[in-house]
Amino acid sequence: MEENISQKEKERAEEEMIEQAFQELLNDYLETKHRKRVDIITKAFNFANQAHKGIKRRSGEPYIMHPIAVAKIVCNEVGLGSTSICSALLHDVVEDTDYTIEDIENIFGPKIAQIVDGLTKISGGIFGDRASAQAENFKKLLLTMSDDIRVILIKIADRLHNMRTLGSMLPNKQFKIAGETLYIYAPLANRLGLYKIKTELENLSFKYEHPEEYHEIEEKLEATAVERDKAFNDFTTPIRAQLDKKGLNYRILARVKSIYSIWNKMQTKHVPFEEIFDILAVRIIFEPRNIEEELNDCFDIYVSISKIYKPHPDRLRDWVSHPKANGYQALHVTLMGNNGQWIEVQIRSERMNDVAEQGFAAHWKYKEGGGSEDEGELEKWLRTIKEILDDPQPDAIDFLDTIKLNLFASEIFVFTPKGDLKTMPQNSTALDFAFSLHTDIGSHCIGAKVNHKLVPLSHKLQSGDQVEILTSKSQRVQPEWEVYATTARARTKIAAILRKESKAYQKEGETIIADFFKDEEMRIDDVVLDKLTKLHKFHTLDELLVALGSKKVVLGDADKNIFKEKQSGNWKKYLTFSFGNKENKENKETKEQPEEQTLQEKINTKQILKLTEETISKNYLMADCCHPIPGDDVLGYIDEDNRIIIHKRQCPVAARLKSSYGNRIIATEWDTHKDLSFLVTIYIKGIDCMGLLNEVTQVISRQLNVNIRKLTIETNDGIFEGRIQLYVHDVDDVRTICNNLKQVQHIKQVMRMED
Repeated sequence: MEENISQKEKERAEEEMIEQAFQELLNDYLETKHRKRVDIITKAFNFANQAHKGIKRRSGEPYIMHPIAVAKIVCNEVGLGSTSICSALLHDVVEDTDYTIEDIENIFGPKIAQIVDGLTKISGGIFGDRASAQAENFKKLLLTMSDDIRVILIKIADRLHNMRTLGSMLPNKQFKIAGETLYIYAPLANRLGLYKIKTELENLSFKYEHPEEYHEIEEKLEATAVERDKAFNDFTTPIRAQLDKKGLNYRILARVKSIYSIWNKMQTKHVPFEEIFDILAVRIIFEPRNIEEELNDCFDIYVSISKIYKPHPDRLRDWVSHPKANGYQALHVTLMGNNGQWIEVQIRSERMNDVAEQGFAAHWKYKEGGGSEDEGELEKWLRTIKEILDDPQPDAIDFLDTIKLNLFASEIFVFTPKGDLKTMPQNSTALDFAFSLHTDIGSHCIGAKVNHKLVPLSHKLQSGDQVEILTSKSQRVQPEWEVYATTARARTKIAAILRKESKAYQKEGETIIADFFKDEEMRIDDVVLDKLTKLHKFHTLDELLVALGSKKVVLGDADKNIFKEKQSGNWKKYLTFSFGNKENKENKETKEQPEEQTLQEKINTKQILKLTEETISKNYLMADCCHPIPGDDVLGYIDEDNRIIIHKRQCPVAARLKSSYGNRIIATEWDTHKDLSFLVTIYIKGIDCMGLLNEVTQVISRQLNVNIRKLTIETNDGIFEGRIQLYVHDVDDVRTICNNLKQVQHIKQVMRMED
């Protein structure tokens, strides 16, 4: 009886919690500028609540709390209206219950049904168990984007809530989801201008992948907060006085660099936290006197503050006159503060700030009550994606990397000979520019004139360049162009043209081989072709066929002579051997299948795998790409040959594996006790002086009794650089060695090298 009462109380408490969460969502919605369509939102909530009744999330809370949370993000953080809120509430109904898209359409109409359908198609994460499935899902995601951008905006909100509640997931799932988030969702959010969401996604991914480093930076940020506040107040006091004189309506905010950005900079620049000087930036957000004066007001503020502090001549970024491709507008200026440090100031109007915080959604054409003047760049981007999807790469990972080229890109502005402005991704080459104009121009391009000077196709363009493309009818796409191109569009087009040519050559090659064997009165079979491929030192038959078709290889007497031995016993022996091989191969395949299962079964992927001295030497391989050692944040990956390879979590190779083969990822942790030695490389740099080398070797061998394997030192203009290879037990040893080397008077920089 008591059990029944407590169960009922529990259910009542859950119902109250659900009702309260929904009420909060409605209140948030009513505070927005959207049309107040409360009825349809309430209808969607009641429908979803009924559909998910009794279902729990992994954390133990009722499932409906997740759609409500996603709807809140869609409303408050992305700024969308009732259609999107309803779609967010219903986004898991079709996938997780017996309801169909037709049911949704009948009750809520075609628009909501279309968005829910798009969300259902890309459910379960972008990435399936196999790489091919993962690429297919990613294509679906991008195609649904081009139908209705709201699909991807809701999907990003869904991912954000999953990341916020990632703590209840198993460790190997955490790595998969965090890796996937950093690889795809954060850049997507960035490309769509959702800066705040992108930053939070990065921070949360980092927190789960490198918890210790995350907390270390968090503590350092807290410890330096008072000092930062003082610097902010000192810096902004004279600015406020100046802006008050102008009678402007404004607010000044401190923007602190995100934990992930700080860590990223520490990794790329190889500097400690204390040497990151742009942790603090200042944001001036103002109400323009009227919309026509918005741009002038930005520059007025810039002129006012540059009278107080000296601006850095090379660091004025004018995103006001030329907005970024994701709609971002602001004027960035770097000023020298009185404390001798550069501080970046971002000047934006309230409208620009909305676009910066909520991206395209702030001005999206579907948004109730307003159109968008910023949709041009987005439309252009979606069109590029459609072109890539029309001719997808055969390899799933290549396909993702091609798309990622465009996701991560920052922009440069270049001019055509007629003075038209074109936005290109950073690091674009003359060849990229040619393909951005037209595929025909790109494929017949022989060179370019940049600012009236002749340059090769591989020339990297800079902002402000004027580019004229030179073409020739006789020019054809060359294989090395794939290296020259950096944009997704150009690479896709080049690969497609080369594949088309390759197929034509292959067909030609097949005809040549058929005629050759016909003339020699020989039968073609796999064995003969295999022998011919090996004779010409090709890995595959296709490569040989392309070479024959393009006349790079010509069949002649040497080939005829090789096959004359077919009458002898050798030929028979070769044939049997080959068929024997085939049989062995089949046996091997059937045997290997259960072996993979036993490995997956043997290792419980739901538990954290301990890396002990015994297991490291017997069962696991340390990845050559990142050389992990005890103490590094690591994960395991089961490769195609059923071996477990240990990678550092931030290793770029591991990032791709997490995104593409998440089901093969294993959570691992070290359990070694300084019994094994690992090779690491320490980089040192400083001012050259007498006896320095002696001091370095003394520190390493005397203080820690560590064996040096190799030491190279170069001196140039009084500055020395050195690399020391030595054997250590774990990360603590490396830290101690680095700290001790930093104590040496003339050494200015010490760090562990990743390769």
